[in-house]
Amino acid sequence: MHRARDAKGPDRGLFDLWSFVYDAPLIQWLVYRPEHDAVVRALRACGARRVLDVGCGTGLLAARVRREIGGECVVGCDFSRGMLDQAARRGNAAALVQATALRLPFRDASFDAIVSTEAFHWFPDQGAALREFRRVVAPSGRIFVSLVNPPAEWLSSAASALSRAVGEPFHWPTRARMRAQVRGAGFRVVGQRFVFRLPLALAFPTFLTEAEPAPELPSRAGAAKREPRFEGPSWQ
Repeated sequence: MHRARDAKGPDRGLFDLWSFVYDAPLIQWLVYRPEHDAVVRALRACGARRVLDVGCGTGLLAARVRREIGGECVVGCDFSRGMLDQAARRGNAAALVQATALRLPFRDASFDAIVSTEAFHWFPDQGAALREFRRVVAPSGRIFVSLVNPPAEWLSSAASALSRAVGEPFHWPTRARMRAQVRGAGFRVVGQRFVFRLPLALAFPTFLTEAEPAPELPSRAGAAKREPRFEGPSWQ
């Protein structure tokens, strides 16, 4: 049977199945809620009005941003149709678009903020994803990426090797490697904040990396604000 994947990435079917338990209260409380809280606080502080959630899952964070912060446009993007179907059935307040982080179907400079929580480690080419973030975020915008950043390279390598062995590859970069990747995609790192989560907060700590576009050529810096154009399948 054909397995729906990006090159060297995880099986989409895994996430379609995961969508049926994704919203379970205990899972949300342990895994996702601390990161969502940190992102909502950061978005309030930066005043973003157009927000894209990449790897949005069932859209809980995107809906919360729309509900608690408002703004001109909130979009949830995920490569799993199962996740987006669950979001649509719940009556998600945000626009929903099916796409991979490596090929975002939006115009350049479409968003004031891009967020990604507990998803970045699944992207098969993290550098390419960050370059796409750089393309679609406004010159004055911010990105917020939250995931496990192991305290040592050997832990990062061991986790990656284990994930490949079971057939669902992911990569948790260390904080230093995360900073290097973000800078390599054309951003300036603003900070990395520890996000406390149980049960492995110390062995596998979570950090929220915040970055802004590095200075660039005037042509793009002067780009006018535009509503995002969706070029892929969408759920409204």
